[in-house]
Amino acid sequence: MKRFLALLATCATVLGLTALTGPQAAAAAGCRVDYTVAGQWQGGFQAGVRITNLGAPVSGWTLGFTMPDAGQKIVQGWNATWSQSGATVTAAAVDWNRTLATGATVDLGFTGSFTGANPRPTAFTLNGVACTGSVEEPPPAPDDGTPVDVNGQLHVCGVNLCNQYDRPVQLRGMSTHGLQWFSRCYDTASLDALAQDWKSDLLRIAMYVQEDGYETDPAGFTGRVNSLVDMAEARGMYAVIDFHTLTPGDPNFNLDRAKTFFASVAARNAGKKNVIYEIANEPNGVSWAAVKSYAEQVIPVIRAADPDAVVIVGTRGWSSLGVSDGSNENEVVDNPVNATNIMYAFHFYAASHKDAYRATVSRAASRLPLFVSEFGTVSATGGGAVDRASSTAWLDLLDQLKISYANWTYSDADEGSAAFRPGTCGGTDYSGSGVLTESGALLKSRISTPDTFPTR
Repeated sequence: MKRFLALLATCATVLGLTALTGPQAAAAAGCRVDYTVAGQWQGGFQAGVRITNLGAPVSGWTLGFTMPDAGQKIVQGWNATWSQSGATVTAAAVDWNRTLATGATVDLGFTGSFTGANPRPTAFTLNGVACTGSVEEPPPAPDDGTPVDVNGQLHVCGVNLCNQYDRPVQLRGMSTHGLQWFSRCYDTASLDALAQDWKSDLLRIAMYVQEDGYETDPAGFTGRVNSLVDMAEARGMYAVIDFHTLTPGDPNFNLDRAKTFFASVAARNAGKKNVIYEIANEPNGVSWAAVKSYAEQVIPVIRAADPDAVVIVGTRGWSSLGVSDGSNENEVVDNPVNATNIMYAFHFYAASHKDAYRATVSRAASRLPLFVSEFGTVSATGGGAVDRASSTAWLDLLDQLKISYANWTYSDADEGSAAFRPGTCGGTDYSGSGVLTESGALLKSRISTPDTFPTR
């Protein structure tokens, strides 16, 4: 989570990939490297490197390239063992990504420093051999369909969220704040603006369980969630139904409530193509084993009524894959939830969660299906100043990895994470510069760019 420079924009550079059979391994028959710069700041930048194997399976690899300016230096890298001698940079595979099947990809990245000019690297090689393979990208979706029209029923394929054409997609959108506090923010005018002006792909419906939420009026909150699902559907947006558990942090405290709620909403919405279920917002102060146990009891309740919808499972440490508790993604990789068509939640707040968190996502994205169902541009408290550089770095990384996201929050709360200035909700303008906060303006500029949903 850093800041980056306009250093290189996106440069797709073809590169070589080979099987290691000895010190002078021969090149495999085809590969590609995509080199992107996520951001740049005074004297520094962050770059991502994606290797795609287009040839035979590869076991063991070393990427090489040349920094074209003597002032460019690697500062810190991830997902490989990085070294630099003069202008020559190498990145060697680590244990968990050394094998690349045909068609497989691996994502690396680094932060760097520079003085003077900052041109893009040249002379990419893999195991010392350049490669001239290329990847045919599927055509983008037509502009005349809504996200749900184009993509239809979503499902998980491998580590990706995929559409009805079995092609990986990224959804970009916004999360509500607590419905008990900000219901006035979610009316016809605001959702029209979200779909038409913001061009959002999804609305995450954050239904708090405690804090004057669901437990105080189960029928009323269930009805409000269903109404917002319908409003999202009418505008061609996906709806993430978020069972927003936060305090207490053990989701098992609300197990019976979760079963009741999800049995109801799954039965009612099973025929819809736009519904995604998020079963526990931010587990905290609890083991992964306890979270997993909860998931394995709630998911069958959903599947009994709605066998096809994607389910998002919260992770330990406030849905940080355990990083905020001093762990990492291996606890999920080594002990996954016993269910299919599921994804794992990752949450971050850009001003608080930076290098270690971003490195975890870069690493985990090749092993787990991830969905950033909540993130903020500010600190983890939801307040403070927008960290524009870190937010941009995060969004660039999520775009690169095709990870879907929902920003906190589409509300006029008096806090830095809110998209609107206080007093906006209940009015008619949800898109103009006069009502957007700095966070809202940043997110609207990112979400409203054209989607690239593949249709074959």
